Amino acid sequence: QVQLVESGGDLVQPGGSLRLSCAASGIMFAAYSMGWYRQAPGKQRELVAAMSPVGFIRNYTDSVKGRFTISRDDAKNTVYLQMSSLKPDDTAVYYCNADADYRVLLKGLGHYWGQGTQVIVSA
Repeated sequence: QVQLVESGGDLVQPGGSLRLSCAASGIMFAAYSMGWYRQAPGKQRELVAAMSPVGFIRNYTDSVKGRFTISRDDAKNTVYLQMSSLKPDDTAVYYCNADADYRVLLKGLGHYWGQGTQVIVSA
């Protein structure tokens, strides 16, 4: 059974930092592309960051470039999202996504999803 379990969401002040983690089980993690999506209230789910196996390719949505970094530790079957200079617009539920095909993942059609972790950026 495949499981993606996110953690690290919290309430943080504008300008602050958070690191989200997503622990995967039941998949050959090193062979999978991993991504982070987010969904704010009343908005569609959007890609935040994605990473191919071994990290050869990384993509970020424009609004987080220079502030967020996606990384992975294949030994721990975990993908991370380091977020800094957080803004109120970053408030959302953040979801971990996994798929064997990077192009499918980028389209938001990744096969496996986590349950989400809430990030609130507010003073």
